[in-house]
Amino acid sequence: MTTRTVRSFKPSWRETTIGTAAFFGVWYFVALIGIAPAKFFPMPHEVLAKLFALTHTQFAGATLQMHLLSSLHRYAMGFLLAIVIGLPLGLLMGRFRWLDVVVTPLFDALRFIAPVAWVPFAALWFGTGIGGPTLIIFAGAFPPILINAYRGARGVDPRYLEAASMLGIGSFKTITDVLFPAAIPSIIAGLRVGAGLGWMSLVGAELIAANRGVGYLIVKGQSAVDTPIVMAGMIAIGAVGVVIDVVLRKLEKHLLRHRKS
Repeated sequence: MTTRTVRSFKPSWRETTIGTAAFFGVWYFVALIGIAPAKFFPMPHEVLAKLFALTHTQFAGATLQMHLLSSLHRYAMGFLLAIVIGLPLGLLMGRFRWLDVVVTPLFDALRFIAPVAWVPFAALWFGTGIGGPTLIIFAGAFPPILINAYRGARGVDPRYLEAASMLGIGSFKTITDVLFPAAIPSIIAGLRVGAGLGWMSLVGAELIAANRGVGYLIVKGQSAVDTPIVMAGMIAIGAVGVVIDVVLRKLEKHLLRHRKS
């Protein structure tokens, strides 16, 4: 039986350009034929002009950069908290069966609560301060980070653990020197998923429980019936999400390269 080597598809700049041009072409066509009123479906150049204007003109009390910085500050706190708790806890659960038995029932009950469902609770506890959005981002990013760390730890070859035990390596060193390096691919996958869910959870939180941020910008744009502002905010959200994922991909390549060397 012959096997085929599956190669990952990487689009060239030509294919990317064609896809982008086709997207904007369809957008212009739909706007020109007037399927929706221009007030609710503006031309692409109108949205891009508004996006540029927001970088030097304040709306909802801040420029676009200030809104993004406020969002990123909340995001960093919630995402880092999810890493600090979820990563070691997942590895420990994968290493110690008793901890897995204790934590899993509670974790399974909580992880099915959608992050947006935490918004009323967070608003009651923390108001529009930093605590509420941080909790909601944590609720979105924490489950995939813990689950993938756990799966990575459980997938480690038992012979490595037996060898560490025979060499007299303690539990802490076993986790840091054996489990963690072996689980890196699964951990990075969890970080990427958690980063995306955390960023989406942040925007949802800012729609309700914030007084500044890109989600708050969109809400104010909707209240003012200014569709270009709403769409400009959505573009900014998508662009930042892409940057976050690119950074994590670079980190993944670096760690995997270091792991093989």
